[in-house]
Amino acid sequence: MSVNTSFDYRFGFAMPEKPVYTTGMGLSPSIVKNISQLKHEPAWMTTFRLKAYDVFTHTKAPLWGPQLTGINFDDIYYYVRSAQSQARRWEDLPAEIKETYDRIGIPEAEKKHLAGVSAQYDSEVVYESAQKVLNKDGVIFCDMDTALQKHPHLVKQYFGKLIPPNDNKFAALNSAFWSGGSFIYVPKGVTVRLPLQAYFRINAEKLGQFERTLIIADEGSSVHYIEGCTAPVYDSDSLHAAVVEIFAKKESKVRYTTVQNWSKNVYNLVTKRAMAEAGAHMEWVDCNLGSKITMKYPAIHLMGPHAKGEVLSIALASKGQILDAGAKVYHKASHTSSRIVSKSIAKDGGQTSYRGIVDVLPNLSNCKVYVSCDAMIIDPRSRSDTYPTMNIRSSDVEVQHEATVERLGEERLLYLMSRGISKSDAEGLLVNGFIQPVSREIPLEYLIELNRLINIEMEGSVG
Repeated sequence: MSVNTSFDYRFGFAMPEKPVYTTGMGLSPSIVKNISQLKHEPAWMTTFRLKAYDVFTHTKAPLWGPQLTGINFDDIYYYVRSAQSQARRWEDLPAEIKETYDRIGIPEAEKKHLAGVSAQYDSEVVYESAQKVLNKDGVIFCDMDTALQKHPHLVKQYFGKLIPPNDNKFAALNSAFWSGGSFIYVPKGVTVRLPLQAYFRINAEKLGQFERTLIIADEGSSVHYIEGCTAPVYDSDSLHAAVVEIFAKKESKVRYTTVQNWSKNVYNLVTKRAMAEAGAHMEWVDCNLGSKITMKYPAIHLMGPHAKGEVLSIALASKGQILDAGAKVYHKASHTSSRIVSKSIAKDGGQTSYRGIVDVLPNLSNCKVYVSCDAMIIDPRSRSDTYPTMNIRSSDVEVQHEATVERLGEERLLYLMSRGISKSDAEGLLVNGFIQPVSREIPLEYLIELNRLINIEMEGSVG
């Protein structure tokens, strides 16, 4: 194991690797079959995986966006199990896994702020708990592997329907090697009052983590799901390629919040897509601070009248990082509305990009579109780009689009410093003010952590 300690990254520690099982390095159809057999999956899932593997081998990586030629698919572990079985009590976790999550703070968050928590370590979910009220209300919250065993008909009905393997190369990779992730079903009219959270941790070196998340919010229901992620800082690279599918039924509300804080040796290539039926409200709140390269564009398909979609995103890239993020919204019914707010910060040579699509089908009426893309560049070495695409094919559409690029204001910086605030603290205050339209949508306990992470990133930056 080669740990790189050159980064000031609170979560960069690594525990000794003690896998109870691994498929070894590299990928092949036999490894796909092996993973499916280990999990005792039904035949249809094994077939699904093998077809996805074939799609992966015949699909090219995207030619647009950041260069991904640094990924060596043969130099990755595609499945590592680090615990013999899933724990229902925190005390029953293996010592090194328990210590990892204790240091991250998961038990404390579970006690104070969450209705349920799932913790994934490498390829498998190692711990789950849920408040009794969830079961009483008929809410299903478990990992995807458990859902496939206990609720196979529900999984088969929705799995891969929004994001099929042929969507893109990394969706195909996930579909072939997926393990872990979250499954949520909220019955009609049920409101989950506290957030549900999943925490994803990569510990093994050169690991590929491919969790799969599926959320079904039935008519008139409401749920907020939060995911966090960290990894050790190694000299070698790891790969995270998740797939998230969300079905927001009529008059339901789903909020999906991500606080991404991967170490800077992780390729983060994620496909996220939601479908909102009539009167549904779908929100993606996406906070991207870590990773080597991120490519992530949460999408919403507005399928019925009065459906509403929002994508609120933050990206902060520093030295050695390329964060290519954005949003996609497709208006497929009249009387639908969408709002995209993107805030990106580039410092110390980092690169950020907003890449977005808004598509309005022909012959629709009374659709509203709002897009705001704001970028802050901290120093001359850094870069920020914007690639908005608007396909407006109806005449009865109200469209607002605005974009700004600004330097960190010297006058405001000097004013704060004249009041006795250090330069790095002043920069942190200005950056936190810049992202406030997005960050105010995050629950307070997570906002405090986000602000702290941003302040750490701003230390030592050049104004």
